[in-house]
Amino acid sequence: MDAAFKALADPVRRQLLDRLRDRNGQTLRELCAGLDMARQSVSKHLAVLEAAELVTTTRQGRAKLHYLNAAPINAITERWISRFDRERAHALADLKRALEHPTMDSDSTTFVYTTYIRTTPERLWQALTDPAFTRRYWGVSFGTDWTPGSPMTWTETGATTEDPEQVVLVHEPHRRLAYTWHTFSPQWAEANGIDEELRARLASERRSQVTFDLEPEGDRVKLTVTHEFDGAGTLKSMCSQGWPAILSSLKTLLETGEPLA
Repeated sequence: MDAAFKALADPVRRQLLDRLRDRNGQTLRELCAGLDMARQSVSKHLAVLEAAELVTTTRQGRAKLHYLNAAPINAITERWISRFDRERAHALADLKRALEHPTMDSDSTTFVYTTYIRTTPERLWQALTDPAFTRRYWGVSFGTDWTPGSPMTWTETGATTEDPEQVVLVHEPHRRLAYTWHTFSPQWAEANGIDEELRARLASERRSQVTFDLEPEGDRVKLTVTHEFDGAGTLKSMCSQGWPAILSSLKTLLETGEPLA
């Protein structure tokens, strides 16, 4: 947390985070545009943000894309904001954003979240694939042999969904896992209290896919979750709010033995 507070103390770095919040996944060149600052100086600020885990990067061909990473901010929230105050704080923050940034760019199709977990790649892999783990921190269990191209069944709140396009995409044990998102069936909607209008909107969007990248770093594992969506659709908004809670619960389970309540 000390690194995050130090990084946030600089107004230039806060400005860079604001720019990534408004349009995530920018190159160094794009972030430099409009700033009265040398490219090398911007690069140094980004390095500080990346070291503080407030920014994470991915490669797209030869381009290095920068993404705002909410994990450290989420950890601060979990530590100092009580459950009673959290919804009120979120509501006020949402109102402030709506008033100050009415033209915020929402066309990004990618959500990226990075967290560091004190565990091993083998243990984290088990937590991502073994129903005995996924049920505890996510409330979901998967039925599949994890071979690329194999179908997956998702069971959540008593409803099981399966579909020919609901499949495993990548399976590289202890390194990378990817699959397509589940199907928005009427059974799933009923089990999760989703009305038909919302279910129909979700079902009309192109099927999304999620990728988990695991990188060992000393006694921790860097976990990067990349979720690709159909533009700025309804699912992106829902999942962008849901992933931080799921991954915080996963981290807590692996580091303490108990998921978040």
